[in-house]
Parts: sequence; C-alpha cells; structure tokens
Amino acid sequence: MSRKLRLLILVVLFVALLVAARALYRGVADTAGPVETISIETEEAEEPEVNETSPAPDFTVYTSEGEPVSLSDFLGRPVVLNFWASWCPPCKQELPDFNETFFQETDVQFMMVNLTDGQRETTDTASEFIAGEGYQFPVFYDTTQKAAAEYGITSIPTTYFIDAEGNIVAYAVGMISAATLQEGIDLIR
Repeated sequence: MSRKLRLLILVVLFVALLVAARALYRGVADTAGPVETISIETEEAEEPEVNETSPAPDFTVYTSEGEPVSLSDFLGRPVVLNFWASWCPPCKQELPDFNETFFQETDVQFMMVNLTDGQRETTDTASEFIAGEGYQFPVFYDTTQKAAAEYGITSIPTTYFIDAEGNIVAYAVGMISAATLQEGIDLIR
C-alpha cells in the first residue's frame, strides 16, 4: 500500500472518529438534561454579608398543594429566605439549624425555597426528603425558577435576611451555622 493511500485512510478514520464522538456526546447531553447552573458551596459562610439595605425583589413560589405564595405576602414581618435543594450536601447540613431556629424565632417568617427544576429536584422528592427528616419549617417550591432568577442564585445554599419593610439587610452564600443564622436574624429585628 502506498504511503499516500495509508495517509488518506488515516485521515478518513480520524474524521469518522470525530463524527462518532460528536454524535455520542450529543446523545449523552440530550439524555442527561440541561447543564446545571447551580454550584454547591462547600465552605461555610462565616457571617452574613451586610450591605446597605436594598428592596428585596418580589417573587411567587408554590406550596406543596400548588398554592401561590409571594414574598410580599409577608411584608410587615422579618423574613429568612433560604434557597436549597435536597441533593445539595451543604444544604442538608444546615437544615437542622434552620428547623430548630424556626421554632425559637416565632416572630420571623421562614421561606425555605426549594429549587424545583422538575428533573433533578421535583416537588415530590423534596417533600419526601422534608417529611423523612421531620422538618416543620414552611417549604415553598420554585417550580418556574423565577425566584432564583430574581435573586441571581448561582450557588446554594444561599440565605437572605429581609427586614419587615421588605429590604435585604444581609445575605450569606454557602452553608451557615446556627450562630450565623441567629446573627442574621438579629440584624432584621
């Protein structure tokens, strides 16, 4: 076989390999679903980051029964707003502190917003997780992803501390301790 013929065969095989790899990649990407845009923070947020207050964007999420609930429904009460998912290890680590604090801080509204994308996280999987752990705090489902978009959520868990006038006073990206949670609550009273 001539040298040119061997080179031509190698080039054809290489092109065929590239075409096959691209087709395989597309097939895997199509079955895997959309690329996750949520990153998981593994370090604990030491303390809530305090800004000058700014109005908290309003949004609507849903109860497990599908009833709409808006952040503005709680105007007049301080709000702890937490974005989480049941597949997120740091989220799962901080939830016991949120549940305990929920019972201690009865004058504060907790909005535990589950990032319900319908694939990796569904209302059913999140509800089963909450029931299995025995958590009693109110859980809301962001089935449209609009709440996460309003707050620019790119990493979970993320917690916002909103005063009774509806202003963001502080926030923390990443898992927070019970002490940090309490510090944030103290800022919004």
